[in-house]
Amino acid sequence: MSRARGNAPPIHTRFQAWGVNHAQALVFSLGRLYRNPFGAALTLAVIAIALALPSGLWLALKNLQAASGDWDHGAQLSVFVADSVTDPALVQLAGRIQALEAVERAQPLTREDALAEFRALSGFGEALDLLDHNPLPALVLVTPVPAHQGPAEVQALARQLEALEGVTQAQVDMQWVQRLQALLEMTRRGVVLVAILLGLGVLLVVGNTIRLDILNRRREIEVAKLVGATDGFIRRPFLYGGLWLGLFGGLLALFIVGLALVLLNGPVQQLAALYGSDFRLQGPGFSGALGLLGTAVALGLGGSWIAVGRHLREIEPQ
Repeated sequence: MSRARGNAPPIHTRFQAWGVNHAQALVFSLGRLYRNPFGAALTLAVIAIALALPSGLWLALKNLQAASGDWDHGAQLSVFVADSVTDPALVQLAGRIQALEAVERAQPLTREDALAEFRALSGFGEALDLLDHNPLPALVLVTPVPAHQGPAEVQALARQLEALEGVTQAQVDMQWVQRLQALLEMTRRGVVLVAILLGLGVLLVVGNTIRLDILNRRREIEVAKLVGATDGFIRRPFLYGGLWLGLFGGLLALFIVGLALVLLNGPVQQLAALYGSDFRLQGPGFSGALGLLGTAVALGLGGSWIAVGRHLREIEPQ
C-alpha cells in the first residue's frame, strides 16, 4: 500500500494532466467544427434564429415598457360639479381637493374653459356655434400622487371626492391604463412561452447534431473503449462540441438582434419625434447579452449531454 502511494503522481501533476486533457478536448472539438464549415454554419444559423426570436421579442417588450413608462402613472379623475356651482366656488372646491393627502394636482375647468377645449380638439366649432347654451359641465381634473395611482387607491379617492358638496360624479380615467397593463402582461407571458418552446428546439438541434457526430465516429469510439478509454474521456469532446455550438449560436443571435436594432432605430426615432419625444430603442445591455450567451451555452451543453448520455452507452466494442 505504501509503495502504491509512493508511485502515485503528485496532485499538481494529476491536476495538470486533467487540465491538458480538457484543453485538448476543447481544441479538438473546435477543430471538428472548423473542418465541417457548411454543416456547422447551418446548425449555428438554426440555433441563432431560435435564440434571436425570443430575444428580439423580449427587447421589444422592454422598449414598449420604457416608452409607456410615463403612461402608467397617468391615472386621472374627472370630478364633475353641479350646474349651481359658480366659478369662484369651483376654484375653492379645487383648493379643498388639492389639500387632500392623496391628491398631487387639482385643476379647475370652468364651463367656458371646457367648451373652448372641446372646440379646439373636436373640430366641431361651427356646429357648437349653433347651440343656444353651453352643454358642458364644469369639472376639476384631479391627478393622484404616484403612491395612490393603483386601481384600488384611485377608486377609494373617487368615492371620497363624490362625498364632497357640489360634486355630482368622479369619473376614473384609467381604464386604458389597465388595458395597457393587461396587454403587456399577456405579451410577457407569450414571450416566455415562445422562449421555452424555442429553447427546447435548440436542445433538440444540438442533441441531434451531437448524435450524428457520435454515429459517424462509432468505430473510433469502439477502438477507444477497447484500449481502455473511460466514458468520461470519450464524452468530453462531444460536450465541448455542444458548448461551442451554443456559444457561437449565441454570438450570432446577438449579431442578428443588434442588426435589427440598427435598422429599426432610425424609423422609431422619426416616429417618436413626431410625438415630441426623444425616445430611442434600447439594446440588451451587458447583462442582457451575458444572459443570452449563458443561456445559449447552457442549452448547448444540455443538448450534448442528453445525446451523449443516451447514445454512448449503446456503443460497446464487439
